[in-house]
Amino acid sequence: MNLLTAAEQTASYADVSVKKASMPLAKMIVMAILAGMLIAFAGCVTNMATYALDNNSTVRTISGLLFAFGLGMVILSGAELFTGNTLMTIGLLEKRIRLAGMLRNWIFVYLGNFLGSLLVAFLCARFGWLSAGSNALAAFSMKVAVGKMTMPFQNAFFMGFLCNILVTLAVMFSLSSKDVTGRILGAYVPVAVFVICGFNHSIADMNYCTLGLFAKGVPGYVQAAEAAGVDLANLTWGNYFVGNMLPVTLGNILGGVAVGAAFWMVYLKSGKKAAAK
Repeated sequence: MNLLTAAEQTASYADVSVKKASMPLAKMIVMAILAGMLIAFAGCVTNMATYALDNNSTVRTISGLLFAFGLGMVILSGAELFTGNTLMTIGLLEKRIRLAGMLRNWIFVYLGNFLGSLLVAFLCARFGWLSAGSNALAAFSMKVAVGKMTMPFQNAFFMGFLCNILVTLAVMFSLSSKDVTGRILGAYVPVAVFVICGFNHSIADMNYCTLGLFAKGVPGYVQAAEAAGVDLANLTWGNYFVGNMLPVTLGNILGGVAVGAAFWMVYLKSGKKAAAK
């Protein structure tokens, strides 16, 4: 059969966790940078496709349908994405990996994702990409960044929590198939749902926010944003790290750990008890 059951997916990810925890550091960082870039490309696509639209529902729908290909690229390339790797909880609970190995992966993959996102954002902001629509794309990107940085802490946290429930389910669903089409579709739908809902993904927000921050350093972009009524006073690195990255990342961790623990409890722990009987 071409379809793996949920129990088989969970067991498969326990095996994957071992490989992730023991991956050589240089390889881990390179693959994490790649994942950060791939998610950043997906973010750039959504901004370019929607910057001239006014209806928020339409913007979110188009963004969801386009952004969802980002996770598919990550999965098929074998890149390392922090939010998906929160599922390593499965390997930890199975006692296949140690806490230190899981945290090593999380820390270095998160940093690599950040570097990849930062690189794409910097190049797009400093070398003309944001000038589309007579700098309207830059103004839109700064507006998006400000919105993400000024959410109340608890809102950003729980939007991150809900987001990574869907992202980790997307990773699990992608494991259900043995062919390319099935893997992409498995990952596509949950990701499209979280984007359309407006939930927050820490790695995607790395690109959305740093695009706005780098754009703020270009006078022409600033003029376009001010003309569009964007409050640039809130567009700061401090607001980015404290107002967005901290709560969204914590929410993403909780959501991913919850999914990993639930799958382990239902499909691995319970399975062992049934076999023992």
